[in-house]
Amino acid sequence: MLSLGIDIGGTKILGAAVNRAGEVQFEKKVASPAQEPDKMVQSVAGLIRDLIAEAGEPDAIGVAAAGFIDLSRSNVLYAPNLNWRNEPLRQRISAEIGREVIIENDANAAGWAEFKFGAAQQYQSMVMLTLGTGVGGAIVDGGHLMRGGFGIGGELGHITVVSDGLVCGCGRKGCIEQYASGTALLRDAVALADSSDPKGAFLRRLRDERGQLTGREAYEAVMADDPGVMGLVRQSADYLAKAMASLVAVLDPEVFVIGGGLSELGEKLLAPIRERFATELPAAGYRPEAQIIQAKFSNQAGVVGVADLARQTLG
Repeated sequence: MLSLGIDIGGTKILGAAVNRAGEVQFEKKVASPAQEPDKMVQSVAGLIRDLIAEAGEPDAIGVAAAGFIDLSRSNVLYAPNLNWRNEPLRQRISAEIGREVIIENDANAAGWAEFKFGAAQQYQSMVMLTLGTGVGGAIVDGGHLMRGGFGIGGELGHITVVSDGLVCGCGRKGCIEQYASGTALLRDAVALADSSDPKGAFLRRLRDERGQLTGREAYEAVMADDPGVMGLVRQSADYLAKAMASLVAVLDPEVFVIGGGLSELGEKLLAPIRERFATELPAAGYRPEAQIIQAKFSNQAGVVGVADLARQTLG
């Protein structure tokens, strides 16, 4: 039997039918009406109906969304990028489609996919960091996904790395997602291109040729080993390593999995993280050192993970 996974993003909603081995059998995506909660529920329900029509009756349905999900996996307590506050998402979707669903944090879903089917299959203790629009996190210990006392554990993007730093969407200042997300890297690349700094010459040339500077151009600059943008990558890596070393003091994971769009930089990001991480560790040189590896899944991580979590809960 197949389970359905739905991953709600700021620009698109991805849905997939997933088998018990974590393999996507069929997928479809639609535009995301991120700032309109009523339309979002309708869009998710319509996507589920389309998947059922294509793949047949599922054994379970899971929906992943960015935000704080309560312990009952029913309500979105807070989602800064999706305009949800105390949203009874599980109840509303179930009422629309006439079937039971579960709701899960998107980073938790992605982390579970990597633990169960992906890069961290051989480990029992894992921390995942998803570097995209923001920074998401997932923690697995002893083979169990950690959700905390209120259901919203693992919000690793809101670890403070700069005292009184940049304002974050969560209302605090200096959170890691303001310094090491894909959004942050692009913001800094645009600022470098707009400056008169000679290090921004390559980025300025790309911007002038293309008419704008997007993530695609920043990626090209990294692949070309442009010194200016590579300096920004190393800066992001330093912040990440600092946060990860602090997590080691609390969680002592066997492995860190780096996912999200920024992970597509591969070793150009992972190598500087590893280098700085080794110097930031408590008792460096006298303790086992966690591995730092790239995620296996890309855009499908959320749907694969939430489909499996739904199967465990409802199947």
